[in-house]
Amino acid sequence: MATTKVVGFVGLDELSLELASSLIKAGYRVHGYEVAGPSVMDGFLDLGGVRCESPMNAARDAAAIIILINGDDIATVFFGTEGLVKGLQKNVVIILRSTLLPSHVQNLEKKLTDTEKEVFLVDAHVFQGCSEALSQKIVVIASGRENATLRAQPFLSALSDKIYLFEGDIGTSSKIKLVNDLLEGIHLVASVEAMFLGVRAGIHPLILYDIISNAAGSSRIFVELVPKLLTNDSSLVKFLSALVKNATYVMGMAKAVTFPLPLLAVAYQQLIHGCSMKIGDEFSASPVKVWEQMFGVNIRDMANQPSYDACKLADQLATPLKIVNRVGFIGLGAMGFGMAAHLLRSGFSITAYDVYQPTLAKFAYLGGKIGSSPEEVSRDVEVLIVMVATEAQAESVLYGDAGSVPATVILSSTVSPGFITRLEQRLKGESKDLKLVDAPVSGGVKRAADGTLTIMTSGTEEALQVAGSLLTALSEKLYVIRGGCGAASSVKMVNQLLAGVHIAAAAEAMAFGARLSIQARVLYEIIQHARGYSCLEEAVRRRRDGSASQMFGNRVPHMLDDDYTPYSAVDIFVKDLGIVCNESSNLSIPLHVTTVAHQLFLAASASGWGRYDDAAVVKVYEITGVKVEGKPPVLSKEDVLSSLPPEWPENPMEDLHILKFQNSSKVLIVLDDDPTGTQTVHDIEVLTEWSIETLVEQFKRRPVCFFILTNSRSLNADKAVLLTKDICRNIEAAARTVCDISYTVVLRGDSTLRGHFPEEADAVVSVLGEMDAWIICPFFFQGGRYTIDDIHYVAESDRLIPAGETEFAKDAAFGYKSSNLREWVEEKTKGRIPANSVSSISIQLLRKEGPAGVCEHLSSLKKGSVCVVNAASERDMNVFTAGMIQAEKKGKCFLCRTAASFVSSRIGIKPKPPMCPKDLGIEKCISGGLIVVGSYVPKTTKQVEELKSQFGHNLKIIEVSVDKVSMKSNEVRDKEIIHAAEIANASIKARKDTLIITSRELITGKSPEESLEINYKVSSALVDIVRSIDSRPRYIIAKGGITSSDLATKALEARCAKVIGQALAGVPLWLLGPESKHPRLPYIVFPGNVGDNFALANVVKNWARPPRSSTKELLLNAEKGGYAIGAFNVYNIEGIEAVVSAAEAENSPAILQVHPGALKQGGFPLVACCISAAEQAIVPITVHYDHGSSKSELLEALELDFDSVMIDGSHLL
Repeated sequence: MATTKVVGFVGLDELSLELASSLIKAGYRVHGYEVAGPSVMDGFLDLGGVRCESPMNAARDAAAIIILINGDDIATVFFGTEGLVKGLQKNVVIILRSTLLPSHVQNLEKKLTDTEKEVFLVDAHVFQGCSEALSQKIVVIASGRENATLRAQPFLSALSDKIYLFEGDIGTSSKIKLVNDLLEGIHLVASVEAMFLGVRAGIHPLILYDIISNAAGSSRIFVELVPKLLTNDSSLVKFLSALVKNATYVMGMAKAVTFPLPLLAVAYQQLIHGCSMKIGDEFSASPVKVWEQMFGVNIRDMANQPSYDACKLADQLATPLKIVNRVGFIGLGAMGFGMAAHLLRSGFSITAYDVYQPTLAKFAYLGGKIGSSPEEVSRDVEVLIVMVATEAQAESVLYGDAGSVPATVILSSTVSPGFITRLEQRLKGESKDLKLVDAPVSGGVKRAADGTLTIMTSGTEEALQVAGSLLTALSEKLYVIRGGCGAASSVKMVNQLLAGVHIAAAAEAMAFGARLSIQARVLYEIIQHARGYSCLEEAVRRRRDGSASQMFGNRVPHMLDDDYTPYSAVDIFVKDLGIVCNESSNLSIPLHVTTVAHQLFLAASASGWGRYDDAAVVKVYEITGVKVEGKPPVLSKEDVLSSLPPEWPENPMEDLHILKFQNSSKVLIVLDDDPTGTQTVHDIEVLTEWSIETLVEQFKRRPVCFFILTNSRSLNADKAVLLTKDICRNIEAAARTVCDISYTVVLRGDSTLRGHFPEEADAVVSVLGEMDAWIICPFFFQGGRYTIDDIHYVAESDRLIPAGETEFAKDAAFGYKSSNLREWVEEKTKGRIPANSVSSISIQLLRKEGPAGVCEHLSSLKKGSVCVVNAASERDMNVFTAGMIQAEKKGKCFLCRTAASFVSSRIGIKPKPPMCPKDLGIEKCISGGLIVVGSYVPKTTKQVEELKSQFGHNLKIIEVSVDKVSMKSNEVRDKEIIHAAEIANASIKARKDTLIITSRELITGKSPEESLEINYKVSSALVDIVRSIDSRPRYIIAKGGITSSDLATKALEARCAKVIGQALAGVPLWLLGPESKHPRLPYIVFPGNVGDNFALANVVKNWARPPRSSTKELLLNAEKGGYAIGAFNVYNIEGIEAVVSAAEAENSPAILQVHPGALKQGGFPLVACCISAAEQAIVPITVHYDHGSSKSELLEALELDFDSVMIDGSHLL
C-alpha cells in the first residue's frame, strides 16, 4: 500500500539530488533507481535515500514517482519485466522529467490509462532558476489534466521554489522546454561564430569575452560556455551532445506542426558537425578541434597569448584628461541626439548638424549651437564626433561637397573595420595633424542620453588622449582596444553579430511557441527564469547559465505589445549583419547562423518593415499565420464582476460603524506615504509631524483612527526606512504613556502598487516586533482598483487592465512587472518571500463564508506569513475588515499594507457626497484659487489637457520648466521660480483662478534613486513658488501625492489638518490647521492616478470663481425672477466705484453703461476700469456699450471686450 511520505526516483542526475534534498526536508522519504549506472547514486544515498534494484521496486509504496529517462527506455522502464507499472500503487502521481516530444508524453498517458492503475501523470520541466528573484532556486513547469496537477501539487511544492501549473492536455511543459532548447542551440553556435570571427580579426579572445559579456550581445550561453571553449574544457563535449539530442526533438516537433526554424536548422547542422569526431566509442574534445579546423583559427593558442586590461587602458585616458573646449557633432539620430545632449549637460560646448531640421531646433532649445552644414560645424572645432548611419554618410560628412575634416575625428558610427582602416590611411596622407579615433558605441537610446554607454575605442595614443574626456563623459564602460583604428570596430562587429542573431533567435523562439499554442507572455516570463531575463544593466551581475540573451529580454516585450516604434530599426541590422557577412568573406571564415539571420532581416526589410523596430523581424515568421502578440485580453469589467458569486448577504458596515463609537477596537494608525490616503475618510485628523508629545495627545483623545503623513514615497528606500523606524519608535513610546491603549499600524500605499515595499514593512517589524501576518490589500473601489483571483486590476472605463500592464507599473522609481499579488510580493522581496508561500483570501471565501471564514483563515496563518486580500466590492472589503477585527480580538496582530478603501471600512466610516464651496460657506469669497500640478503620470497629463480645453479661458496658466528647475544651474532655477511666483501672486490678487503646472516632458535619472532626486527638485521648486505667494487663495488644489504633501507641510507649514470629506470620489478635502500659513484654507489633495480625463476639470469648475454672467444672462434671470436691473452710465472711476458699491450693498446685479461720448473721452482706461470692477465685484456686473452708431465706434467697442453692444440704427431710416 502506498504511503504519502515516500517519493520514488527512476533515473537520477545532479538536479535529482537537489530535488531529493528538498523532499527530505519536507518530511518525505526517497527511494531511487539509477537507469544508466551509479553516477550520482552515492550522493543520493548520502542524503538518506534508499537504493532500489528496479523501477518496480522504486514504485512500490511510493505516492509519487519522478521519472528521468531517455525516450528509448520508456518501454523497458515502464512496461518491462521489472517495469514501473508492476510496482505502481493506486492513485500514484508520476512526474515525468524526461525530454520527450509532447506526442510521446500523450501516448504514454494513454498507455498508463489502459493499465487501469489509476495513475495521475504530469509532464514537468524542472531547472534551477537564473533570474535575480530565483537564482539557483528550483523552478517547476508542470502540465497535466486538472485532477493530475491537483494531486501532484503537494509534491511539486515540496521540491520547488516556483511552480507554473498548466491544467488541460499534458505536454505543455515539454513544449516550453523545446523553445528553451531552441534558444540554447542557436546561442551556442552564434557564440562560436562570434569568437572565431573576432579572433580572426586580430582581437585577443579574452578581451573579446570580457567586453561582450558586459555588452548587448551577451547571453548566458556565451558567458558560461566561451570560457570552456577557450580552455578546451571536457564538459563542453557532454553539453554539446545533450544539445544535439535536444535540438533533434525540437526539429522533430517543428516538422510535426509544419513550422520553419531556419536559424535552428543551420545551428543544428553546426552542432552535429561539432560532435562529428570520435576516438573509438568515446568523444574526444572534438568540438573545439572541429571548429578550429573549419574556421582556420587555433583559438586555444590565441587564448594563451599575453593579454591586457582594456578597462585599465581606458582609465589611463582619464589621468589627466585633455580639456576639449569646442566640439562638433554630426548625426542627431536617436542615439546621436542623446549623446550630444548629454555632452551639453556635462559642460561641453557643442555645435551640431543633422539633415532633419526639427531635431536641430530641439537641440538648439537645449542650449546647443547648430550649423548649416558639416563644413560649418567642423570649422574651428577641436574634435568632431561623427554618429551617422552608414559608411557612405560618414564619407560624405568628411569629404562631400559640404564636408570638412578637423584636427581630430571620433567616428562612433557602426562601420566595417576595413572602412575605418582605409579612412585612417586617407587622413594620414592629407595632413600630419589629423587624428582618427575608432569609437563605436553600444547600449541604446536611453543609455546614450544618460551617458552610460559601452564604448570600444582604438587609435593612436595621441588621438585617444585628445578624445579621452569626451569618451569618458559618454560611457559607463570604456575599453581601449590595441591594434589601431579598426580594432574597436572589429569588437563592435562581433557584438552586432551576436545582437542580431539573438534578436532573430528571439523571434524564432516566440513564433515557435505561438505555433505550439503557448501563451506568449507566460512563455516570456518562464524563459526569463529558465535562462535568465537579461538587460544590459544587469550583464555583469548575471553571469550564470542560460539561453536567454539580452536581446531576448529587451526585444520580446516589443513583440508582445505589438509595438514596433523604432528604437533600433530592422534596416540597422540589415546594414550591421551585412558588414559582418562582408568581413567574413574578406577573412574567409564561414558564418552560417549569422548569414541566415541576415537573410531574415533582409526579408523583413523587403516586406516593408525596414523602418520598424528590429523586433519586427518576428513578422517574417508571422507570415506562416501565427501571432506572437501577447497583450493581455481586454476584460469587460461588467462581465468579470457579474461572473463572481453573490455578495455576502449581510453588510457588516453597520457593525463596523457601531464599533467606531464604542472605541472597542484598536486605534488605527495610518502611516500614509503620500497625502492621498485620506481618499475615503472624513472627520479624521492628519498629522504631518510625529513627536511623542503630539502622539500622546492623539492617543488621549482615543480616536478610532488618525493619519500620519510620512510622504515617504518621495524618498529613497534608505531614508524611507529610517523615517518609518523613527515614527514607530515614537508611536511605541507614546502608547506606553497612555493607559489601556492598543493600536494597529497600517501602511497606506498606492493602489497601483507603487511605493517602498517591503522596506517599510520590514522597518515596522524591526521596531514593533514580528506580526502574526502581513496583510496586502490594494483594493480601492473609488479609484477602480479590483483584486480578483489574486490579480490586481486597474479599471479604465468599462475594461479591467492588469496592474502590471498599466502606465503605473513603468514608474521610474517603483516599477514592477507582476499583476498577480503573490508574484508581486515575490518580485518586490527579490524572492525572499516566494509566491507559493503567500496566502490568499479569495472572493469565494468572502462571499460564501463571511467574516467568520476570514477570521478562521487569518487565525490559522503561520506567524510571520503574508496574506493577500481579493475584493471586488465595498461589501467584500467590509466582510474582510469585520473578520480581521474578530481575529484581532482573539489576540492576533497584523501589519497591513493597503489602499484607502481598507481604512474607511476598518473604522466603519460611511461615505458622504462630495463637498463644494457652498458647504463651507466660502462661495462668496472673491479671491482667486490656486491649482498646482506636479504629477507627471499620463493620466494627469490627460486631465490637464481636458481642464485647459474646458476651462482654460478662465484660468491664468503658468508653466514651470522641469528642465530648468531640475537640470540647470541654481541661477536659472531661481529665476524660473521667482518669475512663476510673481505672476501667480498678482493673478490671485486679481481674483483670477491660477494654474501652476510643471512642463509635461518626463525627465528620469539613470536609476530609481536619481529619478526620485529629480522628483524632489521639481517638488521643492513648486514649494518655493507657493511659499512665495502672499495672497490667500480661495482654495488650493494640489495634483499629485508628493506635490500635495510638500505644499502642505513645507510651503504652507501645516502640522495638522482635518479631513472633512472629498471634493470628488477619491479626492480628499482638508482644512489646514490653525498653525498653517492659511488657517482653515480648503486644501484639495488630488491624487495623480485618480479619476477619468474630466475629473480635474470638474473639480476646478466646482471650486473656481464662477465666470461673469453675460448681459443677456443677467436680463433673462431678471425676467424669470420678476425684478429689474439698473443700467448706469459711467464716465470715470468714481462713478464706477459708486455703482458697484451700491449694487453690492443691495446684493443686486447691475450694468455699467458706456456711451460713445464717454468712450471718446475716457477711452481704453475707462473700459478697462469697468471690466476690472466687474470681475472683482461680489455681485454680477456687466459692461455695456450703449447706442453705438458708427462702424468705427462699433469695431473699437468689440476690440475693447465689452460684454454687450447696442447698435443705434435710427440714422439709417
